[in-house]
Amino acid sequence: MSRLSDISASPVLKQFAQGAAQSNIMPVADFLAPTVEVPTSVGRFKKYTEKHRFRIPQTLRAVGGRAAELSFDVTDESYNCNPHALDYPVDNLERLEAGELEDCLREGAVACAEVAALAHEKSVIDAALAAVGAGTGKTWNSSADPVSDLDDAILSVIKAAKYGSLMGVGVLFGTTAWKIFKNAEKVRGRIVTGLGKGGLAVPTESVAGNLLIGSPDVRTSYMVYDDAPEGKVEDVKFLLDTAILIFARRANPTRRDPSFMKTFRLAGQYMVPGSYVREDGRVEVAKFDWSEDVRVTNASAAVRLNIS
Repeated sequence: MSRLSDISASPVLKQFAQGAAQSNIMPVADFLAPTVEVPTSVGRFKKYTEKHRFRIPQTLRAVGGRAAELSFDVTDESYNCNPHALDYPVDNLERLEAGELEDCLREGAVACAEVAALAHEKSVIDAALAAVGAGTGKTWNSSADPVSDLDDAILSVIKAAKYGSLMGVGVLFGTTAWKIFKNAEKVRGRIVTGLGKGGLAVPTESVAGNLLIGSPDVRTSYMVYDDAPEGKVEDVKFLLDTAILIFARRANPTRRDPSFMKTFRLAGQYMVPGSYVREDGRVEVAKFDWSEDVRVTNASAAVRLNIS
C-alpha cells in the first residue's frame, strides 16, 4: 500500500471526513429533505399520495386475534442510494511528510464536502419545486395579510399530513418572498418591540415563526445559480426567489412517516475516504465516496405560494 492509502484508511481520517460532510450539509437541504439513515443501499419506503394517505392503524387486538401490521405494500416505492464521488489529486506526494500528507487529505475532505453540499442543496430544491407544481399566486400589498395567508397554508399542510402533533411544519421563503414579507405593513405591525413608538420592528426568521400558527420552523433560501449558457454573460438568479414552500417535516424522519421529503443515506457511509493511482502512475488521488437518494415521499403535504 502507498502512504496515501495508509493514511486514507485511517479511522481518524474517516471520522474527520464524516464530520466534515455532516457539518457542511446546507441548512436548507437538511430542512427540506432531512436524512434517513438506512442499513442497505436499496430498500422500501412509504409513499403517500392523495389516493394512498397516511392512516392511523387500529392497535386494539382481540384475544387470540392478529395485531395490525406496519408493512410495505405495492403502492410503496423503493429508494436507491446512488453512488456519488469527488476526487482530490495530491501533488508533490513524494515530498510530503506523513503529517503534511494527512493535512492535505483533511483539506481535501473539507473541499469535497463543501462542493457536495452545494450540489445536494440544488438537487433538493429542484426536486421540491418539481413536486409542488406551479403553486398559487399571492399579492402582498398594503391591504394584504401575509400572516393569515401563511396560517391557511400551514393548516392545509397539517391536515394533508394527518400525523398530528408528531409532525412539524417548515416554511421556506425564497429570497424576494422573504423581502416582501419582512417589509409588509401587517407583518411589522404585529411585532412588539418594547421600545415605544421609536422602536424598530425588525422581523427575523425566528420572529416570523412565532407570528405564524403552530410556531413552525422558518428558513430562507439564498441558493443562487447562473442561468446563462457557458461562454455567455452570467445571469445569476435565486433558485426560489418569489416562492414560499410550506411543508410537513420531521427533524428525524423514518422510512414510514408522511413528511414531504427525505434524503436516504447509508448509515455511516457518508463521505468515505480512499485513494487510487492514476493510470500513468504519476499521481495519487484522494477519493471521497458517498451514496444518497433524495425522494419526495408525500407531495400532497406541501403548498407553494408565489409572492408579488
